[in-house]
Amino acid sequence: MLSDNPVLFLAMSAPEAGSERDQSGRGHTARYSGSTAATATLPDGELCARFDGRSQYLEVPDADDLSITTTRRLTIEAWIRPDGLEFPTQESSGYVHWMGKGESGQHEYVLRMYSLTNTEARPNRVSGYAFNAAGNLGSGSYFQDPVAVGEWIHVAVAFNLDDFPTDTPPGSVKIYKNGVLRDTTPLSQFQVVPANGTAPLRIATRDRRSYFLGAIGKVAIYDRDLAAAQILGHYQEMTTRR
Repeated sequence: MLSDNPVLFLAMSAPEAGSERDQSGRGHTARYSGSTAATATLPDGELCARFDGRSQYLEVPDADDLSITTTRRLTIEAWIRPDGLEFPTQESSGYVHWMGKGESGQHEYVLRMYSLTNTEARPNRVSGYAFNAAGNLGSGSYFQDPVAVGEWIHVAVAFNLDDFPTDTPPGSVKIYKNGVLRDTTPLSQFQVVPANGTAPLRIATRDRRSYFLGAIGKVAIYDRDLAAAQILGHYQEMTTRR
């Protein structure tokens, strides 16, 4: 992952230290909030953070290279392991935001997972959305498969403001599961034109209204639409290296 030059890379391996060093060299130091997060083990045996689903999260200060509009392309990837199918601190119809950059009037993007039961009949759906700064409906892509407690899932969400050039507005959101492209949706779905906001990036929550229960590791952000072959390679490297 580091060889593909991310603008942010957090191993998520040191919750006991209270902070995570950005290994990309961009200086995006992240700090844990809430009680000290526990640790879990990734598929390759390395450590990562496990969050309690109630108050624990990791926060990265706002920076231009974490916004879609800086280069008009942004890819986010991470490994997640839900430790329950129903989340204890959820919001709205029954989902949690496990990563995102957005607060009131400063919305940008979010990665979401639904509880097994929710009022939209979306059992354990995993999705990624882009928003207008004002929020409201976001344009997004998703996959919805049966999920087992403790199952590791590799998720990548890519935003490209120049995709679907004949649409108004142009742009797309793509989501990959375990290295495979699962869905592509135009931003014209809900007329989304992303803006560069001032909200921090948070992991295990977005705006502290819901919290992810489980482990998150190897969080990376790239200032481009990462190639499908690169995303697949990252998944394979984690699952075959011992």
